[in-house]
This record gives sequence, structure tokens and C-alpha cells, in this order.
Amino acid sequence: MSLIVLTGASGSGKTAISKAIAARFAGEIDVYHFDDIGVPPLSRMAADYGSPAGWQRAMTFKWFESLAEAQHSGRNQLLEGQMRLAFLEEAATATGIAYLPLLADCDDETRTHRLAVERRQPELANTEMMIWASFLRREAVAKKCAILDTSRLSLDESVQAVVERF
Repeated sequence: MSLIVLTGASGSGKTAISKAIAARFAGEIDVYHFDDIGVPPLSRMAADYGSPAGWQRAMTFKWFESLAEAQHSGRNQLLEGQMRLAFLEEAATATGIAYLPLLADCDDETRTHRLAVERRQPELANTEMMIWASFLRREAVAKKCAILDTSRLSLDESVQAVVERF
């Protein structure tokens, strides 16, 4: 049994990939979505955890604690969401869980199209999102994390690239 953590900025394809895996591999791969815990407003994150990053770190730990309990099922697991690799490492160390991180990424033009046109959320295709994507990309390179560039891949090709890692 393996755990893959599929992270990436909005528009990278991680949610589409994880939903397709959940549909095609039900009973074989348990798929979890980071945002299922509920994402509060930024002001609440700051009030309760000091910052949005503090909230993300705390929720990453919470997810890994839940995954530690769920690992008894014997099935492969996939957790997708926007998580820093540094927080993943900390949470994995704290819970003793082995995992494979994978950054879903794409070029800014593809990200903008996906967010503004396909998802109809043009407000997300902004400078901050591109900076966040760039930060995650640099962090992945520095930590020698595998990067799945979904810019020119079909959904089927992206799904296959993730499933092959189990």
C-alpha cells in the first residue's frame, strides 16, 4: 500500500486527476481532497492559526493523522490539495507515514485558461496564483520532488502518470 500526495496550485489539474482516479479505481485507491476539511476565510485562518500558512500547516498535520488511521485498509491512497512540501515532510515525520510527493504543475498560460475559461473563475488567474505556482515549483526542484507537467497532457495521460507511481 502506498500514499501519493498530489499537490499544486489552482489550475494545475490535480483535482481533475484525483476525481478521475476516484471514479476509475474505486475500491483500489482511496482518494482524499484536502479541501474536504472546509476552508475558512483568510481572516479566520489568521485569527485561529496566525496566518494562512499556519492554517495550511496545521491542516496538513490533521490530514496525515487521519491517513495514518486509514492506512489499515490496505488500499493505495491519494491525497490531493495545495500543500507545501515542507509541511508534508513535517507531518510525515510526526506521524511516521511514508509517502510520495508529486507536484502537478503547468505553464501560466495553461493555468490562466483553465481557471478563467474552463472553471469560470477568472479571479483566481491572478499574479498571486502565478507566484504561488512558481513558489511550489521552486520548492519541488529544491527538494527533488517529481513534477508532473500537465500543460500538454490529456486527463487520461495525467491519470496514467499518477497511477503508475503506485
